[in-house]
Amino acid sequence: MATKMFLNLPVEDLNNSIEFFTKLGYTFNQQFTNENATCMIISEDIYVMLLVRPFFKSFITKEIADTKTSVEAITCLSADSKELVDQMISKAIDAGGTTYREPQDMGFMYSHAYQDLDGHLWEIVWMDPAAVNPA
Repeated sequence: MATKMFLNLPVEDLNNSIEFFTKLGYTFNQQFTNENATCMIISEDIYVMLLVRPFFKSFITKEIADTKTSVEAITCLSADSKELVDQMISKAIDAGGTTYREPQDMGFMYSHAYQDLDGHLWEIVWMDPAAVNPA
């Protein structure tokens, strides 16, 4: 059985976050959705739990990072082509997100990144399969 990943992120407005990520093409598991949280499906093995800030805080003893002034993580997801990287960034911008850096093209790898409505950083990357698995 493959290891599954559940990334937990605090959000200000759950409905706005669901609307934003729906515009990017993601779906949600309604079994794990209520007024405090939702389970966004990235892939068969990757899920993002979007939790309203007070609910998120109930799981931790430290303060929640203020994404206006600091970064808690960069979540990086792969894409199957450079074009799909650009398409995802365009969807994020159209949905109300912002870019936080210019695209980076290293030939064998291409990436670009966006910031969601809550300031979380998301990088989308394409890598030439030959560079990942050299013969």
